[in-house]
Amino acid sequence: MPSPTSSRFAVVGLIMVVLVMSGVALWASQTTARAANGAATANRLASCYLEVSHAASEELALEQRYRMNPSTETRTAHSAAQRLLKAELDQIRTDGGPSDRSNVSAIQQLHNDLAGSAGVLFAAADRGDTELAERIEYSQSQLLFSLQQAVDRGIAEHREEARNQLDLMRRVSNTLTWGVPLLFVVGLAAAVMVSTTLRRFRRDLEAERQQAVHDSLHDSVTGLPNRQLLATRLQDAVESSERVGLVLLDLDRFKEINDTLGHRCGDELLTRVGPRLAETVRATDTVARLGGDEFAVLLPHVTSLDDVLAIVEKLRTAIELPIQIVGADLSVEASMGVVVSGEHGDDAQSLLRRAEVAMYVAKERNRGVAVYDASEDAHDPGRLALLTELRRAIDQRELVLHYQPKISLPTGEVSGVEALVRWEHPRRGMVPPDRFIPLAEHTGLIGPLTRYVLDVALRQARRWLDEGHPLPIAVNLAARNLADPDLCDDVLRLLDEHGVPANLLCLELTESAITTEPEHALHLMTRLRAAGISLAVDDFGTGYTSLAQLKNLPITELKIDRTFVGTMTVERSNGLIVRAIVDLARNLGLTTVAEGVEDADTFTALASNGCAVAQGYHMSRPLPADAFDRWYAETRAVYGVA
Repeated sequence: MPSPTSSRFAVVGLIMVVLVMSGVALWASQTTARAANGAATANRLASCYLEVSHAASEELALEQRYRMNPSTETRTAHSAAQRLLKAELDQIRTDGGPSDRSNVSAIQQLHNDLAGSAGVLFAAADRGDTELAERIEYSQSQLLFSLQQAVDRGIAEHREEARNQLDLMRRVSNTLTWGVPLLFVVGLAAAVMVSTTLRRFRRDLEAERQQAVHDSLHDSVTGLPNRQLLATRLQDAVESSERVGLVLLDLDRFKEINDTLGHRCGDELLTRVGPRLAETVRATDTVARLGGDEFAVLLPHVTSLDDVLAIVEKLRTAIELPIQIVGADLSVEASMGVVVSGEHGDDAQSLLRRAEVAMYVAKERNRGVAVYDASEDAHDPGRLALLTELRRAIDQRELVLHYQPKISLPTGEVSGVEALVRWEHPRRGMVPPDRFIPLAEHTGLIGPLTRYVLDVALRQARRWLDEGHPLPIAVNLAARNLADPDLCDDVLRLLDEHGVPANLLCLELTESAITTEPEHALHLMTRLRAAGISLAVDDFGTGYTSLAQLKNLPITELKIDRTFVGTMTVERSNGLIVRAIVDLARNLGLTTVAEGVEDADTFTALASNGCAVAQGYHMSRPLPADAFDRWYAETRAVYGVA
């Protein structure tokens, strides 16, 4: 039987154990609570900074959209983005510390500069001052870069703070790991009584820590990985030297659903879309929600862009299946931007940004899916430099026209020419058309470029007219020209200035341009045809013009695409397609022009099929005006059909 002294020591020991354990529990509980609150606050502030970044980017995108197509809806959306950015800055100022308030002041100043220049840009766009608007847009990109740096500093600071708090929680857990056995040795009886409680507490603590880590890397609404976890996995995939695909998608008309059914239904829609995407892709892929109605799909271990596009089609099909919410079947569509490492970038940051550029292109042009194209990236430094040089080239008349003859198949005579623009750059040399024409098509320069080409072409037509051998000249129009309300008036003015009859001008439009802007195209073509100008559908057979559309268009000729003409003598199917287009044109009273005639066999086959006109390297490459004159003088009627 233990002595009274031993009992007292045991009691004192038990009391001490209980007191020590109570103190440890109190310390661990308070430290963990403070750390968890600190981590939650840091994550919340980092999210606010992210929203500031998204809102600033949205403002710049809307300003670019307004420059291209001024509208009240764009101005309203721009104001909403400004209000959202201010609200997030106010939240950071309220919840953050001194460094946040200093950072917010810097961001606010940069945003004030952006907002001030936005007003000037809108005014410039309203009065059609494209050059000023583009200069402002370029300066804004620098301001946005500085703003993004300030935002990134805030995000980095709070993510570091969140990690520090999580490390503190881990240290508390480790302290309990070695401290508990010591207390067991000092007071076995007390340890037996409290061990169960401590083990449970430790499990709860570890679960809380794991939950905090999970919450910092996952979206709270859908449970999907968030932007931070996606960026980490994307960086790991890129560094593994494997080819990686990345798809960014944004739900179309999501705001309408939120406004009509409420945010609760909007959140429910997001929770239904996320699993659909995850079920469509492979187990090794990552589906993440980046914020709002924006998702991302990371596709490691792909072999080509075609692999990624095949998965994209499956994603589109899955998204477009009706979703029933509050008793209504909602039809959802998405705009998707696609990039592949190696082709569109070699680091995570570049791939994310370029996928976002492609996604906005898909949304703005109603494409559904767009693969990144550097010529459509307004923030690409090389593109900005070339764009500036192209504007100067138009002003300083560095652009020249080459002329490719069209040969009448029945007579062998030159029946006209197509004017093709070339850029003789003083430093870069001859810049290929496929580098600068798409650049002009995606900016406000396509209008000035088209008018420049028309002016030079009609001046040449006047010279040939004065020399006694008038030749019809064909000039290409881009899709964006169809939305230009002044184009028809400018064409008629240039014809009048140069004294060229309207029947000597033919304007060529691609099928894709006509189907992209069908109403504008029909209105413009009707006016031009009424003035006596010939109209041609270029690259016919590669687009989606229906027969119903074709019969209603006021066109005069069809140009058969070179993909069919070039192999018509060796591929029976292409030969049949060419013959079908010729028969169709004849029945509609249209002239057929075959592009890409590279050899005598093709020339002869076209003549036997009843095609009216041939154009291609077999007769002549596109030539400068002087070289064309020499060729024309030497080559009268030598392409008659044997």
